[in-house]
Amino acid sequence: MELRAFFDRAIRASFHDLAIGNDPASPYLADLLTRFARTENLYPRGTTIPRLETVVDMLLEAGTAWDGSYFQPEHEVTVSQHIGDFTLFMTGIFRERVEQTSSVGYYVGQGKRAYHFVSEHGRATSRASAAAVAPLFRRLADRFEGYAGALDYARRVHFIDHPSHPFFQLHFG
Repeated sequence: MELRAFFDRAIRASFHDLAIGNDPASPYLADLLTRFARTENLYPRGTTIPRLETVVDMLLEAGTAWDGSYFQPEHEVTVSQHIGDFTLFMTGIFRERVEQTSSVGYYVGQGKRAYHFVSEHGRATSRASAAAVAPLFRRLADRFEGYAGALDYARRVHFIDHPSHPFFQLHFG
């Protein structure tokens, strides 16, 4: 079975079970899970840090957009989106790990802030593609905890029969 189709079905079923309905964030969440099934997408390379493994690493990376004489706003937006995605993924799929190693409140706050930034950048830009997704990122910011809960539910209910699933193979040091 194609991984993206598996995640799409799991998210849609979870949203149905939780009475969330046909939410416009559903395809984005399925894409997020598909992307993060590959470790190199979960922990990408940074410009100054070889591998971005923590939220702090990612915040430092976002700050590199302001380094030097040339401001790179798109880099800041890309890293901010990754911060939102990473924190949503971790608080949804690996909530117990986040509870053990850091503050869930910190992850939620950073994720909401990152998605809000991406949304505001999209609203303010003249690029049609960025402006078109601004409402989605605003929705992700505003409903962050609910989406994290839906991911946790999907993991517990719809991933349970799939121990060979890529997320169960991730190891944290």
